[in-house]
Amino acid sequence: MSSVPTPTHLRSHQFAGLKAGPRLLVSAAVHGNEVCGVQAIEAVMAELDSGRLTLLRGTLTLVPIVNPLAHALGRREGERNLNRNLRPPVIAQDFEDRIAARLCPLLASHDVLLDLHSFQGQGQPFVMLGPRDNQGELEPFAWAAQEAAMAACLGPARIVEGWLSTYALGLQRRAAKGSDGSRAQAQVQDPHYGVGTTEYMRSQGGYGLTLECGQHQDPGAPEVARLAILRTLVLLGMIDPAAVEPHRPASAPELLQLYEVIDREHADDSFEREWASFDAVEQGQRIGTRHDGSPVLAPAAGRIVFPNNKAQPGQEWFYLARPSERKL
Repeated sequence: MSSVPTPTHLRSHQFAGLKAGPRLLVSAAVHGNEVCGVQAIEAVMAELDSGRLTLLRGTLTLVPIVNPLAHALGRREGERNLNRNLRPPVIAQDFEDRIAARLCPLLASHDVLLDLHSFQGQGQPFVMLGPRDNQGELEPFAWAAQEAAMAACLGPARIVEGWLSTYALGLQRRAAKGSDGSRAQAQVQDPHYGVGTTEYMRSQGGYGLTLECGQHQDPGAPEVARLAILRTLVLLGMIDPAAVEPHRPASAPELLQLYEVIDREHADDSFEREWASFDAVEQGQRIGTRHDGSPVLAPAAGRIVFPNNKAQPGQEWFYLARPSERKL
């Protein structure tokens, strides 16, 4: 571990309207090096504190730095990935478990979540959308229409669905390979491992979206995040619509369905080239090469999503997506 002192608290800020209304939670820095949301939340707090922005109703809770250890270290994780296997721990075994013990009840006490992220590679902002309404065992849900309306108002022209169902397929493959007995291996093979903030929110009866605001260092990402916060508040009737320019898309957003996740198996697995999220791939196109020289080929035409050339062996290397038939 670094010499950075281990944080001892989770900081949150709450603005309680004097009229009843929705309970919105806005979070950032779940991954410590994703800081655009931190800047956006601080800007919105300054507007509320100065009176330039007025909360008309409801409760707004802002958590600018969800993972303070990872943030202090300037990296994605403190001791593990907080946005996987998120649930209240029975016995806390690492720093992220201790954060989860506070974060999960906070999520459960709200109706709506906007979780602000950024990504490593180059690319344009996009929204991660939850499942369609269903009564299945994986992720039962009843707020698909509300989530879709929220996704449409945020601003990005691309919406991606299918996270947890795709992740479940990858977990099945990991489990089939066996385990070395380590806790790290057990975590990435846990059937709950695909559950992060939005998935936990849905499991508690609410709904929420992950907004990927752009590349980590993109100077425009904080403004993408700030506008998303304000537009969500307008959508929920919590601030005056005049407070922000509404999103007026020139065309319908592109809607993609994740369908595959590929793990990095060895530190010497390498990409064929430097991929960016949503780069097009053709069926049979070589995406990368395994350490033994075997090719990694695209099974169908579509897009590559979240390519991570820093992925650790046994963790997700990239995802594949194709056009969705879902109607928003």
